[in-house]
Amino acid sequence: MLNRKYLYIVAALIWGIPGAKITQQGINAYSILEGDKNCLIFGTLMVLFSFFFMFRRIVNRYCVRILSLPFKTWLWHVFPLKGWLMLLFMMSLGIVLKHIPNIPIEFIALFYSGLGPMLLISAVRYIIYMLCKEMEFCH
Repeated sequence: MLNRKYLYIVAALIWGIPGAKITQQGINAYSILEGDKNCLIFGTLMVLFSFFFMFRRIVNRYCVRILSLPFKTWLWHVFPLKGWLMLLFMMSLGIVLKHIPNIPIEFIALFYSGLGPMLLISAVRYIIYMLCKEMEFCH
């Protein structure tokens, strides 16, 4: 059993590690693109914007869930079953995408550069929530 504050750290790692890797892949894809990237940058901003609202809602819901758990609880309670299933689906989708031949590099640059940073921001939000609610740093 873990102290509840460690569940926030686990959630941050579960979101942040893939976020860092996906961000790196998106940046690498952008770096090999030639020509005008303005349209792709606009698309990336749209992806960032859409994931921001989706992930903000999910992170808030999971943080409230963690806060409602007993002080000592099991690791798998960090997310509800639906959250673990969504995580499994997203990981599977990422693996499948990686093995599909001929995916345009523009798609990788646009999508990964939008998704990755939002996962990282979500990971930071878990830590901020932990500091504010569990450690009472915020007033």
